[in-house]
Formats: sequence, C-alpha cells, structure tokens
Amino acid sequence: MVAKGHEVENALGKRRLDFTKEQMARYAEYCRNDADLTYKLFTKLAPQFPISELNLIDLTIRMFSEPVLGLDKCVLEDHLTSVRQKKEKLMAAVSADKSVIMSNPQLASLLEKMGVEVPMKVSPTTGKETFAFAKSDEGFKALLEHDDPKVQAVVAARLGVKSTLEETRTERFIGIADRGTLPIPLRYYAAHTGRWGGDDKVNMQNLPRGSQLKNAILAPTGHVLVDCDSSQIEARTLAWLAGQDDLVGAFDKGEDVYKIMASKIYGKLVEDINKDERFIGKTTVLGAGYGMGAAKFQAQLKTMGVELTEGECTHIINVYREQYTKIPALWSQAGRALNTMVNNNAMPDKAPKTSKVGKKDVLIVRKSEIELPNGLTLKYPNIRSELDPKTQQYETVYDTKKGRAKIRTRIYGGKCVENICQALARIIIGEQMLMVSRRYKVAMTVHDAVVAVVPEDEAEEGRAFVEQCMRMRPKWASGLPLNCESKIGASYGG
Repeated sequence: MVAKGHEVENALGKRRLDFTKEQMARYAEYCRNDADLTYKLFTKLAPQFPISELNLIDLTIRMFSEPVLGLDKCVLEDHLTSVRQKKEKLMAAVSADKSVIMSNPQLASLLEKMGVEVPMKVSPTTGKETFAFAKSDEGFKALLEHDDPKVQAVVAARLGVKSTLEETRTERFIGIADRGTLPIPLRYYAAHTGRWGGDDKVNMQNLPRGSQLKNAILAPTGHVLVDCDSSQIEARTLAWLAGQDDLVGAFDKGEDVYKIMASKIYGKLVEDINKDERFIGKTTVLGAGYGMGAAKFQAQLKTMGVELTEGECTHIINVYREQYTKIPALWSQAGRALNTMVNNNAMPDKAPKTSKVGKKDVLIVRKSEIELPNGLTLKYPNIRSELDPKTQQYETVYDTKKGRAKIRTRIYGGKCVENICQALARIIIGEQMLMVSRRYKVAMTVHDAVVAVVPEDEAEEGRAFVEQCMRMRPKWASGLPLNCESKIGASYGG
C-alpha cells in the first residue's frame, strides 16, 4: 500500500477521451489505492464506534444507493412555472430598491425587519465583527434556503444569483425524474449534534411546508408512504433531562401543555384559553427552553405575524421560568460543566475534573466533551474563556470548522442544553429508524420524522408498527414520554 498520488489534480479539466491508456491505468491504480487506504482507516476507527451508528451509516447510504421513491414530472413542471412567475415578481420588487440591497447597514436592517438573524463574522483586516454578506460567507448563502421566499429574493439579489433555491431544486428534480427514482442524499452526522444534513443540491431536510415538491415525491407502485413525526421531542427531552416532573407528567398523560402554559401566562383557566393564546403558549414551550430572552422572543413572534410589546414578552419569559424552575437550573448546571471543561482544557497535565448535567448517568462531562448515551460525544474543541472585544466581557468560546477555516463560536449554559437535547433527540430518532427498518424500507428521515415504505394492502398495520417504534422509550431514558403523529399517502405530501 502506497501514499495517495496526484492523479486527481493532474486530471483536472480533462474528459474521458483526453486520457491516454497509460494515464487511465495510473488513475485506476490511484482509485484502487485510495479504496485500500480508506478501508485501512475504517478498520482502525470502527472498533471505537458503536455498532448502532455503523448500522445508521449503512441505512443512510442505502437511502441514496437503493432509491425507491418516484417523481411526478407533470407536478414538477407545473410547480416550476409557478415558482418562476412568483420569483420574477419578487425579484422585480427587490431590484427596484437596489441601493438598500447593496448597503450593508441597510441590508442588515431589512433582514432584521424580516425576522432574520443577521450573519456576522470577524474581519481578517480589522479584527472586528462585521456583516457576513460576501459570496463566500456560508451563513449568508444559507439564507438562499430560508423558508420565506422574500428573504431568498433579497439575498439572491445581493449575491447576483438569478435563481432562488426552489427554482433550481425543482429543475434538479425534473432532471432526476427523467433518469428514474429519487436518491435521498443525506450527510451522516452533518451537524455538531449528530443530525443529518442535506446534500447534492436538493437538501431533502429543507423542503418548504406545503411545497408541491412533496406532492411530486411518490411511493413505489403498490405501496404507500408512512410519514411519522416525533411530537415535541426536544421539549419532552428537555423536561425529562431537567427533572421537570410536572411537565413530564403532562406530556405523559397527553395533556395540552400549550394550553397549560397559556393559562399561566394569561391567568385564565385552561378550558378558557382561545386559539391565539394557545399559540403563544406553544411558542413559549417550544422556544423558551434554551434561555431565550424577551427581545429575541419578540422578534421570533414577529416573524410569525404576532406583534407583542417587549414588556409583554418579558412577562411571558418570566412566567415560563417561574413555572418550570428546573429548566433554568439545568442551564446553570450546563454553564458549570462548560467552566469545568475550560479549566480541564487549560490544565491538560492535571487529572480532569468531572461535572454533572441533568439526569444521573445519562451524560458524562469529560475533558472538552460530553459523552452521550450511545458512546459518541458532543465536542467543544479548544474550549476557553476569552474577552469579547465588543462587550469587554469574558465569554466561553470553542472552535468550529467550516471548510479549512476555524470559526470562534460562543457557548453558554442554555446553548449547551440545546446542543444536548438535539443530540439526545437525534439518538432517539436513530434508534427508532433502525427498529422501523427491520420490517420496512426507510426511504428518508427529515429532522424528527421517519418516512417508511409500506405495502398498500397493509397500510394501517404498517402505520401502527411505525408509530409503535416511534413511541419506544430508550433503555437509558425509561421515563421519557415519547409520542408521534403520522400520515399515510401515495405521495410524501399526503
């Protein structure tokens, strides 16, 4: 076995017919050697990896390599026409005020009014924080996939992009429809928390709600799709991990936790809570669990078409924290765990101190990482305390990677709890996917949902089985109240 060669670099710009027989032989040898090196690396790493995760990698690969979902080309072509018409109107409106789009401060203000968190970066020239509005800035480019088409249009206009995401993705789907079935390209462990990520310019993790693209994705002939979504899995995991037993009990009994929250906010009986008040209760339960403040909560509500004063939002946040005191206590615990990691990292020669977060024996805080129940870890590389030049306050930060660049990332108790709950939710979904796959083909996973292919003549039986799997509590979390909702359809859209 030899070191990797330079055949890939040497082949840049060449077509198949440009290769001589000798060059093609060298390229083939390079590929063979590359496969041998990859396998050798795998044999070293595999013993350190949980078997369940190897099975999930296999399942993820099969979603792409053994595709079964069809595509309705007529639906896609009609959708493409509609998307282009809407895009032209939006782009015309945006381009009419080009001066706003090209001014960094005005663009930032516009995005904030649209409820978007403005992406920032540290300037390599000045060392100060500045707007990340360049074509190479990942955070800004990611806004091309924003749920709001108006945001997509604004970003597209600034970047000089002629097409919005929905248009290019629909065109790609049409191209796939001409070839055959739809491969589901997912990146295993794409996020810091282990969640899957979209890939191959289709991003199945980010199909807009109600999009015709979902209606165009079809079950194989003689089958239906069972789309089963884990209900409030992060909120349930948070309550369980924090030991907030009243909230855990309400989830377990199937009570309306959103109405219960709203009744505390508005000082009314649960049965007197109306639809709008319940929505506020829902947004609070799902949004305030990771330390969100009143100003951010107000901005979040505004993006949903609800305008409240900052005073009203302060009241809501305070009521949540007073009602569920164990959850803020968990943030504090996580903050102390981060401090422990900072100290351990600063003194590598000393025996690392340990720290507790949440339920006993579920999480183990080590050097600069938190060990999860499946044996993998949440890592915080180079975690340290650092002075923020903007606020002149010390804060805890660690390094994340984007390509070859290292990004300074702030971390605090509430954010650490969010990382943990998302990582635990991902482990649960992974275990459930493997259970479902023992009986039915898992065609894809989207966030907290699993999509299984079930024979048409056993649709209800298959649905019941998938739901049973999605309600199964992990061995490490026997008291965690899980629930789910499902739908059956000939298409992914229902």
